Amino acid sequence: MFDQPTHNEAQLTVGKIETASGAIKPQLLRDSVKRAVQNYFANLEGQEAQEVYEMVLCEVEAPLLDIIMQHTRGNQTRAANMLGINRGTLRKKLKKYGMN
Repeated sequence: MFDQPTHNEAQLTVGKIETASGAIKPQLLRDSVKRAVQNYFANLEGQEAQEVYEMVLCEVEAPLLDIIMQHTRGNQTRAANMLGINRGTLRKKLKKYGMN
């Protein structure tokens, strides 16, 4: 379903893995997220899953914002442009995670 990258540029990787044939290939962030969500559901132990979207989004969004803000040395206009969002939206997200 998600085999193709959704963006024409470089894919986000978290490292490299060795396949069964011994080939080394990049380990994609999306594969890591998929495994983490599968693990979450496997370990619910009968509890009902709630707010999974928000939980996953926070796990990815907070470190993304932190790194982008470091990369832009706190320049919110540049950061917003890099993220493809407007500066007001960026400010709300930074406030949400206590990064303002």
